[in-house]
Amino acid sequence: MRLSVAIDGPAGAGKSTIAKLIAKKFDLMYINTGAMYRAVTLTALINNISSKDTEALCNLIDTMDMNFKNDRLILNGKDIEDEITHPNISKNVSEFAALPEVRQRLVKLQQDMSKQYDVIMDGRDIGTVVLKSSPFKFFLTASPSERAKRRYIELTNKGLSVEYEDILKDILKRDHLDTTRDLDPLKKAEDAIEIDTTGLNIDGVVNKISQYIKI
Repeated sequence: MRLSVAIDGPAGAGKSTIAKLIAKKFDLMYINTGAMYRAVTLTALINNISSKDTEALCNLIDTMDMNFKNDRLILNGKDIEDEITHPNISKNVSEFAALPEVRQRLVKLQQDMSKQYDVIMDGRDIGTVVLKSSPFKFFLTASPSERAKRRYIELTNKGLSVEYEDILKDILKRDHLDTTRDLDPLKKAEDAIEIDTTGLNIDGVVNKISQYIKI
């Protein structure tokens, strides 16, 4: 049986950063499921495909070959990691991720990966949907202001011109969309361990999670 670790939580809670470190520590394949939804959003926007055109979206996803290399998402042989972190993708991703047809296709891809490799996945519905039988589930959270501050620092360090207040508004909007969507809304799995990362440094969170993982 393959080892699987599930990490869920809202935007900016530190899921990706923590998951990458846990992956290295326990020799797991890191799968950023949020990046996969961002890749769909990016590709749809480039091809002028609306979130309302589900048939075109499904056809689009069927042409997308996604895998991860050195923690970066490779789409059809191209590294798109920097492109999918752009604020415009963050602003639109929840709209596409809420579509049942999109979620069904990506969830199947993610579950297939977990059958082939020892994995750690982070996202919005890992513990509740994608890896329901995982013995190690965590729900990371932090205050909206803390999460906006982290995202602001991340984007400005990349040279992007952004406003903190705009990022905070986007995070609050995404929180609402993610927690109220009809299909697989963001919520803590009943058997997940909740960790509030507000005020904690990265090492502190990694150590907390590591205490629970037994191989």
